[in-house]
Amino acid sequence: MNEKTKTKVGDNTRLAHIGNDPHAFHGFVNPPVVHASTVLFPDAHTMATRNQKYTYGTRGTPTTDALASAMNELEGSAGTILVPSGLAAVTVPLLAFLSAGDHVLIVDSVYHPTRHFADTMLARLGVEVTYYDPLAGAGIAAVMQPNTKVVLTEAPGSGTFEMQDIPAIVEVAHHGGAVVMMDNTWATPLYFRPLDHGVDISIQAATKYPAGHSDVLLGTVSANEACWERLLDAHGALGVCAAPDDVYQVLRGLRTMGVRLERHQHSALTLARWLEGEKGVARVLHPGLESHPGHALWKRDFSGASGLFSIVLDGGREKEAHAFLDALQHFGLGYSWGGYESLAVHVQLNDRTVAHAPKEGPVIRLQIGLEDVADLQADLERALCAAAKA
Repeated sequence: MNEKTKTKVGDNTRLAHIGNDPHAFHGFVNPPVVHASTVLFPDAHTMATRNQKYTYGTRGTPTTDALASAMNELEGSAGTILVPSGLAAVTVPLLAFLSAGDHVLIVDSVYHPTRHFADTMLARLGVEVTYYDPLAGAGIAAVMQPNTKVVLTEAPGSGTFEMQDIPAIVEVAHHGGAVVMMDNTWATPLYFRPLDHGVDISIQAATKYPAGHSDVLLGTVSANEACWERLLDAHGALGVCAAPDDVYQVLRGLRTMGVRLERHQHSALTLARWLEGEKGVARVLHPGLESHPGHALWKRDFSGASGLFSIVLDGGREKEAHAFLDALQHFGLGYSWGGYESLAVHVQLNDRTVAHAPKEGPVIRLQIGLEDVADLQADLERALCAAAKA
């Protein structure tokens, strides 16, 4: 961050200036995209001691440093690693802090690929996995074990948007000697800064809002001072590094993330409030709504909401869910979210062990993009009519 922006400024001003120093690169506004594997040393002694800033492409370049610096500014972290996907941003820190014989607590409303990794890879490596109720808060003390080394949280929860009492979880976990990790992709560090609430490691699928255009895969993992060196060592050992062009596109996406999030938030809340009164909708799962069971926690800890939430249809099963989806014209049917376009997906919740699926009907997750709200509302009206006819 350059000298002119070190004073306290607004989010959009910060996003416009973090992670680059034009005067370090001949005045060019954007940092260079460095494609690198081999880095040359000036002499044998420097090569033997590795006594220079850059030593090999996997260990960082000016391009990766620019994005990592920007993320450290946003997260308030000691350091950030960049990895090729949001899932890698979950798996790398878990591998860094878990060993055979350890126990990990994972929230039951977690992103499904995280669960798959835990149930397959971690189990095969001899790590015991327990899924806990997202509403447990300090109640996770009942499932903590002497060998619990990591507590993995995600708030709000994937698909069903349960809020968690993060400070209460942190207190219990730290008392038991566990590291707390949080998947904070939904809020981004603009609307919630995990490390400020005691979390040790903040995880983001930068594929989503930081990139913002549905064309990049990238993950970021930001750690506090106590956990940074171990995370960095694991990152180097695994060799899981991000491609320079993807890093550059995420850095570029950050410049507009603030204004995009404002639009996503406003449009999503407008549609969520409207959907609450619509026939065919049993519930709207959006923590920014006063009707949401976790609204008080969201209001206490978060400063905003993004464009992702779910609705529970009032009756029906897969046939009705498919009729709803097939009637949509402006919403695409696709996974991921955080891009400029609206998306919808039928949420599958049969993997839950504690936080069971809503009983009223199918759950439809909606990513509200940057289109006009009136057009999206008309689209959802068509879909609700189609579901009712099915």
